[in-house]
Amino acid sequence: MKVKKVTKFIKSSDAEKKWFLVDAQDKVLGRLATKIARIIRGKNKAIFTPNSDTGDFVVVINAEKVKFTGKRQTLKTYSHHSGYPGGLKTKSVQEMMSKKPEFVVHNAVQGMLPKTRLGKQLIKKLKVYAGNVHPHEAQKPETINL
Repeated sequence: MKVKKVTKFIKSSDAEKKWFLVDAQDKVLGRLATKIARIIRGKNKAIFTPNSDTGDFVVVINAEKVKFTGKRQTLKTYSHHSGYPGGLKTKSVQEMMSKKPEFVVHNAVQGMLPKTRLGKQLIKKLKVYAGNVHPHEAQKPETINL
């Protein structure tokens, strides 16, 4: 007699959500972003379900002190288009780090999440702050070293 294996799917509401605090000081951006994306997606849990939100919340502090490897700081650019002719705007990583360091980390993590409705829901679980002060003390985030 064969034993039938049943895959159990977890609903988003059934998954236990935790809060984690990550210090980005002296961490390489890409490696940091992949580990954060895994936590937000829920891939670090045994109950991972690809089509539902089983991940945790992540608070990133010291985003302004993140590191880049090689010539990334001078060669990488962020661009967006206004929709009008000649409306392409580009900025280097150095410019973005001086103006909005939170955007650089947020954008790196968002690029590693699904480009679907689920991805839009998951990115809301990422909170990024340039300094080491954050307003999420009430959630009692666990500090993890990535």
